[in-house]
Amino acid sequence: MSRHTHSRVEEARQRRLETPTPGHHGFETPPSSAPQPAESTLFRFATAGSVDDGKSTLVGRLLHDSKAILADQLESVARTSAERGFGGEPGAIDFALLTDGLRAEREQGITIDVAYRYFSTGRRSFILADCPGHVQYTRNMVTGATTADAVVVLVDARKGVLEQTRRHLAVVQLLRVPHVIVAVNKIDLLDYAEAAFVGVADEVTALTRELDLPDAHVVPVSALAGDNVVERSPNTPWYRGPALLELLETLPSLDELETELEALRMPVQLVVRPQGALAPDIADAERFRDYRAFAGRIASGTVRVGDAVQVFPGGAETTVVGIDAGPVELESASAPQSVSLRLVDEIDAARGAVIAASGSLPVPRRELDASVFQLDPRPLVPGARVLVKTGTSTVQALVTAVHGRRDLSTLALEPADRLVANDIGQVALKLSAELPVEPYADHRRAGAFLVIHPQDGATLAAAIVTDPAAPATGTAIRTATPEGATA
Repeated sequence: MSRHTHSRVEEARQRRLETPTPGHHGFETPPSSAPQPAESTLFRFATAGSVDDGKSTLVGRLLHDSKAILADQLESVARTSAERGFGGEPGAIDFALLTDGLRAEREQGITIDVAYRYFSTGRRSFILADCPGHVQYTRNMVTGATTADAVVVLVDARKGVLEQTRRHLAVVQLLRVPHVIVAVNKIDLLDYAEAAFVGVADEVTALTRELDLPDAHVVPVSALAGDNVVERSPNTPWYRGPALLELLETLPSLDELETELEALRMPVQLVVRPQGALAPDIADAERFRDYRAFAGRIASGTVRVGDAVQVFPGGAETTVVGIDAGPVELESASAPQSVSLRLVDEIDAARGAVIAASGSLPVPRRELDASVFQLDPRPLVPGARVLVKTGTSTVQALVTAVHGRRDLSTLALEPADRLVANDIGQVALKLSAELPVEPYADHRRAGAFLVIHPQDGATLAAAIVTDPAAPATGTAIRTATPEGATA
């Protein structure tokens, strides 16, 4: 995580939450206080880790113990568990079946696709992405972690940190996920030994320092037995930190961080100009006869009536005179609300425009360097014509160079002249029109975009804007500007 992003996380923690202070391994709760609940917000998190580390079981246990499973679904899983002779006490269920929904996943006992689950507690609402652990499904893990406020990486207490653990933490570092939680699972198989946990925690600490990640929160858990998943377990008296769910309920979300610490940014989705096309039940039709507003979802920051704003393209400055959320007029709105902004001036703007706090728009770019997470089986090569979509803007682009491919064990850039599925590489792009993008390390939403196939509309890659990268050492890197080609 960049120093900029890390400092935002720390500042928000200190200002918003009275959380435990980090101890040597995970959290050590001060004697006079316990983790305080965050405001009722939406929190997105993903699970990752090596094969058979128990990700799906952990997710199933979390859903079950937080009372987020319907009775008929629980009955179905219990019946399937009995049919398959699932071990343990009579009536025990295989919690992994609660998330492994595809037939192939249940037959093989693995996770293939990203499984999304939604649940709530008294403190917070959650969107959970259960990501696959196999190397060939690393791209699915990227999909799940892209929008995450936190990633829970599982480590088998018996095996310690493995290559796939390192790979997933490297992806987390590249994506600048604000919070990292390492759950040391299957601690029950080692008789809840403190020494085993300390050994793994030391490995995790060394790895996170090597990858320039913030201090990871390390929690000993048993997904199968439920230790330290929803409630603190008496089986680990040597661990004085919160349970996994307690931690998830107290960490600030990205929306909270960006609402407080980032300037306003709202991509325009639609210009609302009803004129004569008003619903018949509108009582005061004349009031909306000349109504004109710009609708969109606030990506970051807060806007208030009377605020000075700037509109891209063009950079025209104007003032917000009204904020509407459906039929309700607001005095202010914050990320991630969807609203319509009324401006004092008749600004020429359409879908794809960006409304931002005055003076906060970056210098628009037509050339980008980016880290690319290749998702499509078709290779990405220099000279490829693609579409770049960021926010509500979509422009044509040309891949001008492939600088190299990341070695996910070290994050070093290795020579490559193309990127194939599951590769993470560095490329250069030339755009057909300017876009107000920023380095991803400074602004997650303004620095992320999709690379799309121009003919069939398939998503070829997810990408983040970076500072220019030095080409990998070794063989020459291919660049391309085909004769007569323009973006």
